[in-house]
Amino acid sequence: VQLQASGGGLVQAGGSLRLSCAAPRRSFSGYAMGWFRQAPGKERGFVAAISGSGDDTEYADSVKGRFTISRDNRKNTVYLQMNSLKPEDTAVYYCAASVWGHKDPVVAGSIDYWGQGTQVTVSS
Repeated sequence: VQLQASGGGLVQAGGSLRLSCAAPRRSFSGYAMGWFRQAPGKERGFVAAISGSGDDTEYADSVKGRFTISRDNRKNTVYLQMNSLKPEDTAVYYCAASVWGHKDPVVAGSIDYWGQGTQVTVSS
């Protein structure tokens, strides 16, 4: 499964970006999806997860209330709406998929497929 992430860029603090991740696969709706990020010198960490149906989501504490994960199973695409961005959100963002429809494996970092990263830079 090839995951194609897009939507990164440079934005000022307080601004917004929306990341997209397309998965060209008919069984997409059965996969839980998520977003992770890796800042320079740090390990890749969990950001957000969504179940295959889209009914269940979970967020890292650092992004709660600012980021929203969603999905459109008709378009095989998952989104990450990022609002009120902070310089500490600067990182390479990766989309990820788990063949298990429940979000918990994604939250735990048990990932079956990774997308290429997209750079998000937030200036102060």
